[in-house]
Amino acid sequence: MPDEQLFIDDDDRYSRLRLIAWWDQDKLAQSKILVVGAGALGNEVLKNLALLGVGLVYVADFDEIEESNLTRSVLFRHKDCGRPKADAAADAVRDINPDTTVVPMLANIMTDVGLGLFRDVDVVIGCLDNREARLWVNRQCWKVNTPWIDGGIQEINGVVKVFAPPDSACYECAMTENDYRLINLRYSCPLLRREDMLSGKVPTAPTISSIIAGMQVQEALKLIHGLPVESGVACVFNGITNQFYKTAFQRREDCLSHETYPEAVELALSAHINTANDLFAALAAQCNLEGPMQLELDRDLVVSVSCADCRTEQRIMKPQQLVGMQHATCPKCGHTAKPSLQHSIAADSELVHEKLAELGIPPYEIVRVQTTAGEKLVLLAKDR
Repeated sequence: MPDEQLFIDDDDRYSRLRLIAWWDQDKLAQSKILVVGAGALGNEVLKNLALLGVGLVYVADFDEIEESNLTRSVLFRHKDCGRPKADAAADAVRDINPDTTVVPMLANIMTDVGLGLFRDVDVVIGCLDNREARLWVNRQCWKVNTPWIDGGIQEINGVVKVFAPPDSACYECAMTENDYRLINLRYSCPLLRREDMLSGKVPTAPTISSIIAGMQVQEALKLIHGLPVESGVACVFNGITNQFYKTAFQRREDCLSHETYPEAVELALSAHINTANDLFAALAAQCNLEGPMQLELDRDLVVSVSCADCRTEQRIMKPQQLVGMQHATCPKCGHTAKPSLQHSIAADSELVHEKLAELGIPPYEIVRVQTTAGEKLVLLAKDR
């Protein structure tokens, strides 16, 4: 019997990739990945995902392109200055590989992206520059058992961390008291976010972005193919000495991030269309429930701010993460006003008739409702 011949189809875009023994291009074509952040690191991650032919990529970022981004961002050009990073990056990805469907999201990952999307994707890749957003992504991924890969860069050094719920150590397991202190520094005494003067720009070279993003995407490849990964481990690269070392995080059994949600009830509701009252009525009908209900807010809602000196009150209706000191300055006397925070919405609240989006709930969210039969989870499926 003649030896089996190897045929390489040069018209197949992925022919060289298919030569890798464990490679499954169909798995990549069917995979869904959420990339959080479209800066220097996010650019390199998105470029690699496009080259690999990943089927569906969501990219979430709320910044616009500046001239200083052009030395470190492979997907951006001078003509893109002033454009949203997510939009420009998406256009570049489509140009690299039309097989990859990319969905740009001009969004704050903490306030604008529903938990349903975290649930639906296979992997989340974090290209973030602050602890608060990383902590939020970590908690969201743990709720829905979605692995995520964190990357961080500074100058020519970097780190990659893989977290695979529910059993490994997570990002919060490794946080120190100083990390929590630095997060809290972003908020002033009345719990309103300080302005960006408290967070500086991190200097980075484009070379480290390539290295760390390459490692992040390689770990994503392994997760998608079912290959083993080291979860709860940081791989640190020292660009001065060209040395790698690994640090394993100790899992904390009392970690606040280790909350995993059961399956949610899917209701044909939308955050932008339906109210909390609609939610209660639909859930009662779907699950045959009676008695009072209460919507728990995962993002504290700043309903208003009031000035004790001149007795003025301003309606805000924004999640706490989006409220800055400019919202708390009294327009009459210039003093700092006090915020009124809402953590939940009861059936008898005057806010029960507000749209869910007005309560700080993003589209396609999984919300928590307290009922006489216990807590129920509801997916706002109409936003899918």
